[in-house]
Amino acid sequence: MAKTVAKIMGVILLLVGVLGFTHLLDSLGAHLSPVHNLIYIVSGVISLYFGLAGSLGGAKAFCTIFGLVYLFLGMVGLAKGDLMLGPLMLGKVDHGIHIIVGAAYLAGGLLTKKP
Repeated sequence: MAKTVAKIMGVILLLVGVLGFTHLLDSLGAHLSPVHNLIYIVSGVISLYFGLAGSLGGAKAFCTIFGLVYLFLGMVGLAKGDLMLGPLMLGKVDHGIHIIVGAAYLAGGLLTKKP
């Protein structure tokens, strides 16, 4: 399951990162700066690596750790409100997206049987 989640989420993150440069996603309320877009693109590429070329154990570990990081980021954001992390502006929509992404990755990691 982790490899499948890594592939699906990798494609989604890559698309969000690329589309963020076109401003097609601005109407969703997310704050997609060029730095934020690059983070999504790099995250998507890493996720695709684990989904396509990585081992099952590597994909499981990646999904679990990545899921925890995204969940933590989303929950801290919801608790603190709008956040400025260097060049990144994160609002409520961003926090919600991070929680959903984190939950998807974490489920992929935790629901994968041991390799």
